[in-house]
Amino acid sequence: MVQPLIVVVILNTNRCADTLECLASLRQSSYPNVRTIVLDNHSTDGSVEAIQSAYPTVQIIRLTENQGYAGNNNVGIAAAIDQGAEWVFVLNEDTILHRDCLTFLTNVGEGSERIGIVGPMVYHHDEPQVIQSAGGQLNRYWNGSHYGQNEPDQGQFAYPRQVQWISGCGILVHRAVVEQVGMLDPRFFYYWEETEWCVRASKAGWQIVHVPQAKLWHKGVQVNYRPKPSVTYYATRNRLLMMAKHHAPTIAWVQAWTQLLRTLTSWSIKPKWRAMHEHRNAMWRGLVDFLYGRWGQMPS
Repeated sequence: MVQPLIVVVILNTNRCADTLECLASLRQSSYPNVRTIVLDNHSTDGSVEAIQSAYPTVQIIRLTENQGYAGNNNVGIAAAIDQGAEWVFVLNEDTILHRDCLTFLTNVGEGSERIGIVGPMVYHHDEPQVIQSAGGQLNRYWNGSHYGQNEPDQGQFAYPRQVQWISGCGILVHRAVVEQVGMLDPRFFYYWEETEWCVRASKAGWQIVHVPQAKLWHKGVQVNYRPKPSVTYYATRNRLLMMAKHHAPTIAWVQAWTQLLRTLTSWSIKPKWRAMHEHRNAMWRGLVDFLYGRWGQMPS
């Protein structure tokens, strides 16, 4: 029996070594029907030439403009659908896959016609037995969090189960989901876009499933990860954008505004938070840009 075609979409921006290592892990995949597209975002580190030399069967699409994680990956998602992909695997370039990752994901995804999005167990690359994400949840206040984050894997997530969203570092989406609900919303640019995609799919009746047997290691976030001010900007603006887009309840809006105003005040007047002034400014900019409907890349 012919296995469904998976097209892997990898976005690369001057991360030649990481992308080559990711492609090396994909080459070892036990899943037999895979194609790979690398989207190159104006790299100047020789990425295109190195990838072409090492992996001549990998398709490279040179992006003409930077539309962020969301808009850039949409170029690859559209190309994958045009090529007949049954599943599109949007994958960060700084990830390493277990050889059976795609096999486990697809076996679960193909097990029910209502499963539209599946995701792997994501581990910290520098602490390979520590969980980074076992799927995501949204609480009643629409705060997002990862199940199992920074916990040692002791088998606490033993079986595939439904979750509310999948980490965007590795997310497998059925073509029918894309055809029904569309691609990533480019307004988000970066951050919260995969969560919103999953929420949109779930509202359309699709199941979102985490598959712990499918393993992936992600370099980009560590246990002691400290985000940059730009992350504070996108996290602020895009959470509010998602809440507005999906008509979050009043209690979530009250909590969000209370939390934002309290944090802005603390970061402004309390001496112990003097080091957070850049984050304060980024949060304020994100809040203002949400109110004025300014999307896309954070202004410099």
